[in-house]
Amino acid sequence: MELITLSYAGVTALEYKQMTEKQSSVMTGGLKKKINYASSLNPVFLKEKLKEKEISTVTILEDEYPHLLKEIYDPPYILYLKGDSSLLNRDMLGVVGSRKAGAYTRKSLETLIPELKEYVIVSGLAYGADETAHTVSLINDVKTIGILAFGHDIHYPKTTEKTRQIIEDKGLTISEYPPHSTIEKWKFIGRNRIISGLSKGILVTEAEENSGSLITLDMALNENRSGMCLPGNITSALSTGTNKRIQEGAKSVLSSSDIIQELNPDYLV
Repeated sequence: MELITLSYAGVTALEYKQMTEKQSSVMTGGLKKKINYASSLNPVFLKEKLKEKEISTVTILEDEYPHLLKEIYDPPYILYLKGDSSLLNRDMLGVVGSRKAGAYTRKSLETLIPELKEYVIVSGLAYGADETAHTVSLINDVKTIGILAFGHDIHYPKTTEKTRQIIEDKGLTISEYPPHSTIEKWKFIGRNRIISGLSKGILVTEAEENSGSLITLDMALNENRSGMCLPGNITSALSTGTNKRIQEGAKSVLSSSDIIQELNPDYLV
């Protein structure tokens, strides 16, 4: 059975993991129903429809699948791509932060990103730090990838739609869901694991103590990736999370050299 049909039938990454590891004892009736539905789908027809939308796919069984992403606990078994798929196996840096991130994040990334042309900047196309990471990358001709928490036919939030269009022209957007897949809260956590899974390391710019961007940082650390934070003003609520993580051992980033050396220990400053 082709993986695209499983995807259109709604089989999740964890369910696919159960199938491939032959954990029949934990296969629910719902999963069995999805597999039966998948067997009724025509993969050739589905691929033709994707081609009409200029969307390609890569599966976990193909050599082109990102090798770092394959290492995580529950990698997506299929990725839907729009843009330059050659970016998939470049070295990547995930950049995330608060949706409330402002001038400090922008000024910092305007200093850091132009010196990181060897990397592809990965983020989640949310407003705030994500959008800033993408736009600063585009302005400085640094390649960038946007990870979607929904299918390619959907977009959220509206404020980053134009940025996404530029990314799809000059970079790449990725979703693990078929194009028609709608917005659901749990999918945003799934998106975060892809950001961390693709990246050699994660940089958090600004984050409140309970910010979701710190979840992405934790995911990266759990997968033995580098965790980095911008130190911030101790009176700013947007720096409480990052400052605390630095105290706990995250790399404090004061320059692009700090990032490069963290990701490549052999780099000579």
